[in-house]
Amino acid sequence: MSATFDGSGFCVWFTGLSGAGKSTIAEMLFHELRARGMRTEILDGDVVRQNLSKGLGFSKEDRDTNILRIGFVAELLTRNGVATICCPISPYRETRDAVRTQIQKSGAFIDVFVHAPVQEIADHRDPKGLYKKAIAGEIKNFTGVDDPYEPPLEPELMLDTMVESPEESLQRLLDTLHRLGHIDDPTPLVAGPKQHSGFTDLRLTGSGHVAEGR
Repeated sequence: MSATFDGSGFCVWFTGLSGAGKSTIAEMLFHELRARGMRTEILDGDVVRQNLSKGLGFSKEDRDTNILRIGFVAELLTRNGVATICCPISPYRETRDAVRTQIQKSGAFIDVFVHAPVQEIADHRDPKGLYKKAIAGEIKNFTGVDDPYEPPLEPELMLDTMVESPEESLQRLLDTLHRLGHIDDPTPLVAGPKQHSGFTDLRLTGSGHVAEGR
């Protein structure tokens, strides 16, 4: 198995608000890259917090530490020829830029900004009601509400999940990876229900597949 058809690793770094659709598209990309015979791993922000970053809080210092730890692992994977998918919120531009610099020592860094506004997420993509609680002042230091999210200024790709379906976003991402030389064919290879990778916090169906919806 190789990461790309020239054997080099690369990192796709999704950034965006919680609920914007990062994990959904990351999970879809994971299956597409695996279907191409690539060595592929996902580093999901919430999953990493439960393991590598267990015990960290949500101060700026702790958020930065979490992102830098993800970046460190991503650089190791990329150096060893793995197609690495990262999907933490990563709200602070300076920290993301530091991670880009670190990973680019070993391979390409593809910054993918997944956009959806706070009100859309609060109204339609907030099953736990966290945004509503944050807007009401019941949760403090919540990214996008009373703690800043700094969008990338020049991402390799912006996906607007307000107007794109997950399938449309995936196709644009595959087209971008093809244009940058990381895959040789952008045609989607995986259709129908997908077995959960186990690397993201997406909901499961009773059969162990990824639940529909973002």
